[in-house]
Amino acid sequence: MKMKHTLTIILLFVGFTGISQSIVAWTPGYEIQLSDFQSPQTEISEKLSSATLYTGAYMDFGFHMTNAEFMFTKNFNSKVKTVFNKNAAVITALDSLSARQLVNFGQYSFDLTELYARKFRKALYEQKSTFSDMSFFQSIFDELQEEMNAESTRVIKATDLGQEEDLLAEEHAKVLGQIEELPEFCSECKPPKKKKKKKN
Repeated sequence: MKMKHTLTIILLFVGFTGISQSIVAWTPGYEIQLSDFQSPQTEISEKLSSATLYTGAYMDFGFHMTNAEFMFTKNFNSKVKTVFNKNAAVITALDSLSARQLVNFGQYSFDLTELYARKFRKALYEQKSTFSDMSFFQSIFDELQEEMNAESTRVIKATDLGQEEDLLAEEHAKVLGQIEELPEFCSECKPPKKKKKKKN
């Protein structure tokens, strides 16, 4: 008999003025551990009736600039962060095996969020023009959020929230591969300038 699983994926459109020790920025080598799920609600007990995963991963986007600065800004890479909030991350599981599977799904979700952060950075770079309105990014974000949520839901169902470990590993590898295909759109990167066409 399979356990009942619930999952909450959050992708917030917010800007923080400061980053506490509980906030971890996405980096290629960071691996989420069970100890990172530091919410008081985190619990492993055979008395539980269901398993829950609240990933604590989200996209943080915000900027402060004058109208003139905004007009001539093209690269917003550094303004878009993928972060993991340890204090908000929750796992409840019946045993250590289920907890490990949920941690693996949490890692997948963290990396999936970074993939969509890169897609967001790329879209901002490509669609921002000198005369763009400051709210030009909203429709881009909404579309990517919907796409990411649909992809996450698909993988939740396909892998039974990580219990199908081999399939989750395959899906995770695809996400990591797609991240590697967008190297110019990490938060610290500068996209290459388009080469001007030479006149004949």
